Formats: sequence, structure tokens, C-alpha cells
Amino acid sequence: MEVLNTKLAVRNLTKSFDGKTVLNNISFDLYEGEFLSILGPSGCGKTTLLRILIGLEKADSGEILKSGRDISGLKSIERGMGIVFQNYALFPNMTVLQNVEYALTLRKETKKSAREIALRTLEQVGLTDQMNKKPSQLSGGQQQRVAIARTLATNPDIVLLDEPISALDVANREIMKKELKAIQKKFNATMLFITHDQEEAFFLSDRIMVMNEGNIEQIDTPLELYKNPKNQYVSDFVVDQLNKKYTDLLRYTGRAEP
Repeated sequence: MEVLNTKLAVRNLTKSFDGKTVLNNISFDLYEGEFLSILGPSGCGKTTLLRILIGLEKADSGEILKSGRDISGLKSIERGMGIVFQNYALFPNMTVLQNVEYALTLRKETKKSAREIALRTLEQVGLTDQMNKKPSQLSGGQQQRVAIARTLATNPDIVLLDEPISALDVANREIMKKELKAIQKKFNATMLFITHDQEEAFFLSDRIMVMNEGNIEQIDTPLELYKNPKNQYVSDFVVDQLNKKYTDLLRYTGRAEP
């Protein structure tokens, strides 16, 4: 039986805004090398959770343990995490290489070797031929790959992704899903992925955490979620939505009536 090492342990996390509970006593584990998706509709608390994990928001109570160490009180730069935003957040006046290199020059330990690391990372994600271009000269998918490369270059213990492909068109979204999974395997990265899209979560994830109104409804593998939804919410939000999108596939697997 495979032994899973806990990379991140979230314990009893709560957060309220103006008297409204946004996170209600949240607890879960993220394992080393795992791709875990947090799936839920707008307003369910998933983005607030991500902002607390990265250190952009402070929880009202609870603990965040990374490799057994409580990081709840640390600054963002001290947490050993990287974040990829939906809107890329690239500097328009810099080239691709400069964008990736810039993140490294901010750190004492990588300042001298920033160019070397940036070049190596761009090669690993297949962007060497684009490195002298400005972001405006790239497609949306290429820009998002630059944003991912910039995060990976800093060698974070955990990569947080805040709906990173939802702004792309359908064709680029399909390409990026495959590239994200390939990048994760190549770097053996531990990833926490925020999404409202069931298809994205099922394609990319080792496990999926379904959230609703500040609560965790179920954490399971995609197959287990589909076969054994824990409650009516998971059945409606996950299973029914997938059934609507993939009737033909579900017929093939015997999960729907012909």
C-alpha cells in the first residue's frame, strides 16, 4: 500500500466577513505530489481559502501546517508556495524571459543564478522559442504558460492555481488542461487547483474537494465522487452536471441509459 506524505494540513479553518461565515471549520490534507482540485460555485469560499493559504488573508481561527510546521503567521514569501492567477499578472513591458527572471531576482538565494534558472524553466515548459517576445505577442494559452513557468522557477513546495484557465477560449482551455497535467508530472509538483468547472476538476485531479457555502461536502477521487456522491448536493452539482455534458461517454461506460 502506498504511503502518502502530507505536504499541507489545514485544520479547523474559519473565516467570516461582516458577520457572514465564509469558511466553516475547514479541515483537509494535501499530499506530496498530488493534484487536488477545490471545486465549487462562486461564493462557496474556495478563493478565500486560497488567499488564506498563500497569506493574502488571515483566518479567524485554525491552523495551516506545511510539512508539520505551522505557517499561519508567516508572510506570503516565507510560506514556500507559489500562485498562478487567472489574469496571468505578467509585466507587459518585459519579455517572457524577463518576466520569469524577475521573480527570481527578488530572492537572495536565486538572484545571481536568475537567468540560468529562468532559461532552464522556459525550456522545460516549451517556451524557449518565445522568450524574447512581449506578453502582447503571445496567445492567452502561451501567456498562462509563462505565468506557470514564473511560479515554477521559484521552486515552490506547493503551487496554488486560481482558476488559471477559465479565461481562455475553448480550444486553448483544452490545450492548457493537457499541458498543466504534463507540467505537474514533469516537475512532480504538489498542486492545489481552484475551479468551478466539473470537467476541469475531473480531467486534472488525483482528488477533488467539493465545497458549498463554506463547507466541504466531500473529498474523494474523481471516480469515487461520481460513483458514490456523499449527499444530494454532490449528486446535483457534480454527477448531474457531468451527465448533462457527457451523455455519450457515460453511455459507453454503462453509467447512463442508452
